[in-house]
Amino acid sequence: MKIREKIITGFAMIIVIPQLLLAAALFAFPEKMGGREMFLLTTITLMVTAACVGVWLYRSIHGPVNRLRRATQEIKEGNLDFQLNTSGEDEFSELTRDFDEMRVRLKESAEEKLLLDKENKELISNISHDLKTPITAVKGYVEGIMDGVADTPEKMDRYIKTIYNKTTEMDHLINELTFYSKIDTNRIPYTFSKIRVEDYFSDCASEVGLELETKGFEFLYSNTVEPDVIVIADAEQIKRVINNLISNCIKYMDKPHGIIRMRVKDVGDFIQIEIEDNGKGIGNKDIANIFDRFYRTDISRNSAKGGSGIGLSIVRKIIEDHGGKVWATSHLGEGTVVCFVLRKYQEVPVNEQNTDHRR
Repeated sequence: MKIREKIITGFAMIIVIPQLLLAAALFAFPEKMGGREMFLLTTITLMVTAACVGVWLYRSIHGPVNRLRRATQEIKEGNLDFQLNTSGEDEFSELTRDFDEMRVRLKESAEEKLLLDKENKELISNISHDLKTPITAVKGYVEGIMDGVADTPEKMDRYIKTIYNKTTEMDHLINELTFYSKIDTNRIPYTFSKIRVEDYFSDCASEVGLELETKGFEFLYSNTVEPDVIVIADAEQIKRVINNLISNCIKYMDKPHGIIRMRVKDVGDFIQIEIEDNGKGIGNKDIANIFDRFYRTDISRNSAKGGSGIGLSIVRKIIEDHGGKVWATSHLGEGTVVCFVLRKYQEVPVNEQNTDHRR
């Protein structure tokens, strides 16, 4: 019952009940009811009725207000693990339910903040470790050059190439971190344009193939998509996706003869890109989580192949922002296949547009 209805009912009780009792007394004892007796009966009846109505209204209001007061004190002390139970339908019950919903949202917000803080600390720890490894290597090789250890042109060339490779690793890591900060604030600089699938992915494959060849990997590329197929995409960001996936293949390769395959297929309204390796693979318990932020299948920080744990989350974010999706399948000891799809671009004929307009 609403508060207004309770108040109206209370006033009605104060007015009606004394009249009913007085009428009953007059009917039962007409010869004994003088003016004094009638006055006393009316006064007592009004007082008792008013007291009962007052207690009823007080309990209706005091209970919810007291629960809200205790709940406010709990929140003030930082405790959000409680529940406000209410079953009424009046305004105070609705307020109590709204307050409890607010508590639940505050708790979820606090838990999200704790998780974010934990993830940020983990990111800093990962980045610190992954920067320390190449920096230590660069420092060692520079000291070797300064001390004259690289005393032949061949050794000097090897030292310089190693230093270059390590600084490239650091540059890639810093770029990932910068891009991740843009993801976190939804400020990724996309530039969408029409891309011809055959030309674009052939160029990507040529570029990737040269890099993999210098690292001793075998790279195989196939494209079964028709030459005129077009997608709307950001060429730079899709290249980032491919580079991140290829880097992952390299990072977790455990075979002496590493093979990486890239396939482009037509799957109806989408094109599907598959990047496959014959590396160590990913376990079933990890495969569903590899695209989550900071998730690492290699928990140990002793591995030089650690990674920051954000590369694949960047991949998922970019592909989802393109209206596609990404997933992976894997078998331990055999390798992993990562697939993503992009929707084809299809122009609507002018005649069809005019017909739709007339309709």
